[in-house]
Amino acid sequence: MPDSVMKDMKDKMDKTISHFKDELKTIRTGRASVAMFDGVTVDYYGTPTPLSGVASLNAPEPRLITIQPWDMSIIGAIEKAIQNSNMGFNPSNDGKIIRIPVPQLTEERRKEIVKLVKKMAEDNKVAIRNLRREGNDKIKKLEKDKEISEDDSKKFVADIQDVTNDFIKKVDEVTAAKEKEVMEI
Repeated sequence: MPDSVMKDMKDKMDKTISHFKDELKTIRTGRASVAMFDGVTVDYYGTPTPLSGVASLNAPEPRLITIQPWDMSIIGAIEKAIQNSNMGFNPSNDGKIIRIPVPQLTEERRKEIVKLVKKMAEDNKVAIRNLRREGNDKIKKLEKDKEISEDDSKKFVADIQDVTNDFIKKVDEVTAAKEKEVMEI
């Protein structure tokens, strides 16, 4: 029974780390990345559709992103969606392809982005600690219901803490890598 508690907790912590990495992909760095547009939705004939569902996105150069819609009639809608996304991009098109130059980030903007990354990291650490608390509560309940001994309970609580420390360390590693990427010129 305690093994299933541990497995369930690890699975949820893995999902938290995975979600954190996905969140970080949308954060703009100095380089052009099509992942920055994962959250952009386009009004496609009255239906909000992800940008990747109506066009192919490429980053042919470090400072340029190109978007080629499959239906040329929605070029205006794609440009409008990008402008409304508050990413600070100014798209231009030639009737077939939308080009988005990715400007160099200022030092001040880089520091703001690092602060945002740190806040996101802290939110994910809190989520992991909440999962630890849930796991500890389940172990305590098993002990209270006399399904495991007090010694076993202490051992499992210590194991849960070790797993939690490992996952918090992973969050720190992912955060450090993203900070390095953001501050890189």
